[in-house]
Amino acid sequence: MSKKIPVVSKELLFPFIIITSLFALWGIANDLTNPMVSAFKKVMPELTNVQASLVQFAFYFGYFFMALPAALFIRKFSYKSGIVVGLLLYATGAFLFYPAAAFEEYTYFLISLWVLTCGLAFLETTSNPLVLSLGASETATQRLNLAQAFNPMGSLTGMIIAQVFVISALRSDDYTAEAFNVMSSEELAIIRENDLGIISVPYIALGIVVLIIMGIIIFTKIPKTLESEKINLKDSFKTLLRNKRYIQGVLAQAFYVGAQIMCWTYIFQYVDHMNENLPEADKLTATWFNVAAMVIFLIGRWIGTWLMKKIDPAKLLMLFGIGGVIMSAGAILLPGMGGLISLVGISVFMSIMFPTIYGIALKDMGDEAKIGSAGLVMAIVGGALMPVLQGSILDWGGDGFADVQVMGFIPEVKFSFILPLICLAVVAWYGYSSSKINNITK
Repeated sequence: MSKKIPVVSKELLFPFIIITSLFALWGIANDLTNPMVSAFKKVMPELTNVQASLVQFAFYFGYFFMALPAALFIRKFSYKSGIVVGLLLYATGAFLFYPAAAFEEYTYFLISLWVLTCGLAFLETTSNPLVLSLGASETATQRLNLAQAFNPMGSLTGMIIAQVFVISALRSDDYTAEAFNVMSSEELAIIRENDLGIISVPYIALGIVVLIIMGIIIFTKIPKTLESEKINLKDSFKTLLRNKRYIQGVLAQAFYVGAQIMCWTYIFQYVDHMNENLPEADKLTATWFNVAAMVIFLIGRWIGTWLMKKIDPAKLLMLFGIGGVIMSAGAILLPGMGGLISLVGISVFMSIMFPTIYGIALKDMGDEAKIGSAGLVMAIVGGALMPVLQGSILDWGGDGFADVQVMGFIPEVKFSFILPLICLAVVAWYGYSSSKINNITK
């Protein structure tokens, strides 16, 4: 009888827990930021939907910009050094929200988010391959899914902070467009100053928490992983470019992250559109549906991690991709609450995608996973580009959500979810393609 291989050995359990805590930390930043597209649009009504979506562009472009430098840094130094630099940049970006609010400049907020995300790029480029290396290669994808299961816990925290301390506290949300139009410039200035201050406070508090965690990491011993002999950088890139499964994985990752950010960002506009036809007492709160999406995302990841004991990860990725496509179609076509439930339901199928794509693409790479990891983190740029495209669909007929009726019955806000549908179809294709490769190599 073959010996059962543990997902995490007892000797590596403590460092695994320490690194896994970072997954929750960047989850807070991700989902504290998603509702900010809607928040900035309310505080600064002069912004178009595309301009408001630049929050996501600035946030996720940082991943693309910094992932490769981060990979080169940890290749030369160590995983621990990469984590410390990432946390330092994270805290710096968070603290920059204070001058951004003081100057009341939207551009400064975007710069703050970009710096913060450069730190997240360091953390993700470092932590994902480190978790893959903390144990047997046979359980690497399952181990990364286990670590990533703690990311939604941070995301839930970020969502709740955004709702309780930001969205519900914004004074701009208490007035109609007509009320704004009759206010004096002094009254408008007071409301804007108050609301931009409210937006900045959670980020500043988060920066303090990050510095505390950085201090703990500095005094924690992170084990050095077994590494194969390094080949030069040029040969590393050649090896990666010849790896079909890796290249396809980077593409699939870009589409997946784009789908995730669109679904979790534009659920606010989706609910706002539904609220237009509801009496005040019956209006829905988008954040709680976003929280529900995150809860089933977390449940889906735990279930998916368990299913990988019985089903090949690539095949499971394909099945979950198909489920996501079906739910996306429901969000577009089903009226009322049925469409919203479908939109929330997409999250259960997205749950395993990021770590599973990561694990499949970096399988058996050894030390070259450090450079390979950069490409997969750079692929997070999909989260910068796709929301801008979706915002442009919302702007087709003006600032409203149903200015254009596609095919005569689909409001533009619902039709915009055609983009996540396409993205998840690409992920399903990658799962199918990878499962065929696995069957051939068995």
